[in-house]
Amino acid sequence: SSMGELRIHSVLVTGANRGIGLGLVQHFLGMPTPPKWVFAGCRDPKVPSLQELQNLASKHPNLVIILLDVSNPASIKAAAATVEKHLGGSGLTLLINNAGIAMFNNLENETLEDMIQVYTTDTIGPLLMGQVFLPLLKKAAQGNPSSALSCSKAAIVNISSSTASIASSSYWDMVQIVSSRCSKAALNMLTKCQSLGYGEHGILCVALHPGWVQTDMGRVGGHQPPVTVDSSVRGMLNVLSSLSEKDTGTFLDWEGKVLPW
Repeated sequence: SSMGELRIHSVLVTGANRGIGLGLVQHFLGMPTPPKWVFAGCRDPKVPSLQELQNLASKHPNLVIILLDVSNPASIKAAAATVEKHLGGSGLTLLINNAGIAMFNNLENETLEDMIQVYTTDTIGPLLMGQVFLPLLKKAAQGNPSSALSCSKAAIVNISSSTASIASSSYWDMVQIVSSRCSKAALNMLTKCQSLGYGEHGILCVALHPGWVQTDMGRVGGHQPPVTVDSSVRGMLNVLSSLSEKDTGTFLDWEGKVLPW
């Protein structure tokens, strides 16, 4: 596999206590050349699902569990200070905005409250994360001798969804999830904005669809999703290892296919 090409000094994954986030953390730790630092952001340190992460942390001194609620600006600032302290003068190579929430509402029962909550986590969270972690991402980019954009230099990866594709209206008959479709479509636009705004600093930005994955959030209406967390994460890391200048600001899936906006 070409995963060995991904040389990352440090990575922060939000929503890391379960599902895809946890899968990413496990795979980063298991790389032939693992990152010097893997920061696992979790909203609630008291949830039972944190046990898995804590077990990993006891075996891997390069794993740091960070209290991080992406819907709370103060929490993001505090997390950045903690990350900066651990990095000790070096930058953050890779920021993976994976934290998301799902409200399984249809068009007729979508609400103001749910729309706001989902948008705050899925769209505003990654916006604020990019703003607050920008100095650390810039530092990583400046410290890399290569002038070409890549995930080994500095990158923001926003975990999106094919359900956000306005052109393809995927899975509509199965699940309407109006708030998520809207928030992730907005996240795709944010990714484009970040690619335009942060490109000059040497930071690659991409929106990535992990596939329809077997997670607590993925199981809807009695349907078993086709993709395991393991295959999704392997695929995504493979895609990340191959990204270059031409891919910044694009919307790709876990197999590297370009998705329609």
